[in-house]
Amino acid sequence: MARKSFMYSVLEAVQYEMRQDPNMVWIFELTPPVASTPGKPVINLETEFGRNRVVNTGIDEMWMAGCVLGAGLAGSKAVTYIPYQGTGMCFQMLQNHAGKLRSMTGGGASMPVVFILEMTGQTPGFAGQHSDYEIDTYYAHIPGLKTVIPSTPTDAKGMMVSAIRDPNPVAFLWADALRPMIEDVPDEQYETPLDKAAIRTEGSDLTIVGSGGGMPEVLKAAEALIAEGMSVEVIDLRCLKPMDTETLVKSVGKTKRLLTVDQSYYTLCPGAEVIARVAENVDGAKYKRVAFPDAPPPASPEMFLWMRPNADHIAGAAKKLIG
Repeated sequence: MARKSFMYSVLEAVQYEMRQDPNMVWIFELTPPVASTPGKPVINLETEFGRNRVVNTGIDEMWMAGCVLGAGLAGSKAVTYIPYQGTGMCFQMLQNHAGKLRSMTGGGASMPVVFILEMTGQTPGFAGQHSDYEIDTYYAHIPGLKTVIPSTPTDAKGMMVSAIRDPNPVAFLWADALRPMIEDVPDEQYETPLDKAAIRTEGSDLTIVGSGGGMPEVLKAAEALIAEGMSVEVIDLRCLKPMDTETLVKSVGKTKRLLTVDQSYYTLCPGAEVIARVAENVDGAKYKRVAFPDAPPPASPEMFLWMRPNADHIAGAAKKLIG
């Protein structure tokens, strides 16, 4: 057990799997697979495994996605890191091929392939055209493609291990807002389910559901609400597809109030799916969602932060739902 950052935890999981499987490959552009954390050895996959297995490509996200899909079909585990601005470029490859090949072959084709999709565009300081506010919904919509969005280094490591070992392709979303997060993470290899949400706090008055880069603000809001005497249950989705409907329904069946929070556009955000699934199974509940407005994010950091859901927005919506 040692304190590790989000990306160090991810690369530690990958490093172990690559040491066990000499055929496993990592494909990247621009962002080298290097990470450090205090008191632990620097991880540099390119230095350790060489350029035949850790390949720095040209700037072509479609080729990167196709390359790891081909590797998977040939029997090799493969991971590719798609940086922000490029996450939409490979969509067609994932939608038309990654999501369908297992089905087209009657389950005969094993696809142990992971697409790490960087969501740096959810932070201020970028021009609007570089925003990544939409990609969680885009990729969660593809049948046959598991879509996960861990919010802690511990979950990031365990879910990466599970994703690499899964015979289905996995979209592994990670938000840049989580980059500075550091926590105690086990050194040994372990698996975290790709179909289970995590209950972060238990309560009986209100259920708040969030995911990914939005979770720090959700937990901050919950802490403030609890300090005011409310009993709040916080659920971290972790998995957008398959979604853990059972945990959601059980929680809202108890609290009868559901607030969803998304670092995603309001229309068709993951929270909309959460509300729909719960509404089909729970009678008499009240619902509300908080998300990024349906507008292109501005270049102005001040305006951007005003639009992005924060703890004050979340707490205010929660009080309206309970009041």
